Amino acid sequence: MLDFIKNLFGGGTTGFTELTSDEFEAALKDGQKKMILDVRSAFEFKDQKIHQALNVDIQHPDFDTKLAHFDHEKPVYVYCQSGSRGRKACRKLVQLGYKNIYNLKGGISQYDGKTV
Repeated sequence: MLDFIKNLFGGGTTGFTELTSDEFEAALKDGQKKMILDVRSAFEFKDQKIHQALNVDIQHPDFDTKLAHFDHEKPVYVYCQSGSRGRKACRKLVQLGYKNIYNLKGGISQYDGKTV
């Protein structure tokens, strides 16, 4: 019962890793091929984003369909504005079969790295 509650609210085994701003930035610079996924609205994305991020709005009805077409083996680095949409997107990525999933803890509002 306790494990069910932890998984329901994001605790316990989730299938993805939460990274601090410094960890997220270091991972983006490691030279490994990856997908950087911004799950905010197009309006938010236009205002500020991490370089080379792909915008797929988690609130769009085709979110799952759009993500099903990408390489499931490539690491995915996810962010939103404050972290909660990012966690929700990570859970969906786990369900879609992605393996290496990382969420920016606190979202872009807590990110100290370079944005464009």
